[in-house]
Amino acid sequence: MAMPSSERRAQILRVVDDLRAVRVVDLADHLGIPAVTVRRDVAALAAAGRLDRSHGVVSAPAAEAGEAGDLPVVGMLVPTIGSYFDEVIAGARAAAEGARLVLGVASYDTRDDRAQVDHLLGSSVDGLLLSPNRLPGACDGDDWLSDLPVPAVLIERRGAPGGPGSGFDSVCSDHRHGVLLALRHLASLGHDSVLLAARDDSWTALEVRAGYEVAVRRLGLDRRPIVDVRDPVATGGRTAGVEWLAEQIAGAVEAGVRAVLVHNDREAVQLPMLLRARGLLVPEDMALISYDDVFAALAAPPLTAVAPPRRFVGAAAMELLLRRLGRERALPRGRRRTWNP
Repeated sequence: MAMPSSERRAQILRVVDDLRAVRVVDLADHLGIPAVTVRRDVAALAAAGRLDRSHGVVSAPAAEAGEAGDLPVVGMLVPTIGSYFDEVIAGARAAAEGARLVLGVASYDTRDDRAQVDHLLGSSVDGLLLSPNRLPGACDGDDWLSDLPVPAVLIERRGAPGGPGSGFDSVCSDHRHGVLLALRHLASLGHDSVLLAARDDSWTALEVRAGYEVAVRRLGLDRRPIVDVRDPVATGGRTAGVEWLAEQIAGAVEAGVRAVLVHNDREAVQLPMLLRARGLLVPEDMALISYDDVFAALAAPPLTAVAPPRRFVGAAAMELLLRRLGRERALPRGRRRTWNP
């Protein structure tokens, strides 16, 4: 049954109220509604004065948003909405001090980063908060960072040494410290070996992997081979991939391992049921910690989780950018801030 227009429009208003500004195409993707339908609803809401729209971007009405002539407009590039970065966005909004926040979503596609930033610049933003789709140490395709005409702060990213973004201010979670906290907790419960199951396709994932290597050495734990949750063996999609992951964990239990750290929640919350089907109970037979804490509390049973300080990171990045746009514009660039989970 088709969703009534009143319900669709209420959903649109809720998302815009939360994000303050979002592209129509990203709004359609987030809500799972055809873009043509969203455009029609946005037009109706704009005509009623409930929304503002300009160049494909939907925002709260100027009066509602507290818009003032001298307040800056900040563009924010994120790889996704609806998960990890929602709290980052919320933190940036809370620290905006009246500045208007305009969102661009690159959908974890490096080719889309530049296009999204160009679109934000076309909206006359005064500064940028950037989480480009790149891995630690990589700088391929980052040349556009050198040509930005406005101040920018990297969020949950750092520029590669000597690369185009190396001189940018940055604010990050210390994911390596987060992994240390998880393994230290498991070691305190008597575990002398902890399995890591982690993705390998994002900045956070590679920082988690690096943190595992450091933590097992520091704590004197037996190192286990890292299980890739996106291993090529899992060719049947996400469900098959998590089934394969459950098999690897069950095999580790047979080898004597009784603890696992899983990045991220999307996989971790599915594991208790899949392990139960293999005769293993969480936490009785396998202690399981999730690295993410987006959905961990919704698992059955609720999972212990490491929670990166997403909201604090977003707020600190916005505060840093606003200072850069104000009296600190001429100060040396390259300041780095790191927040512990």
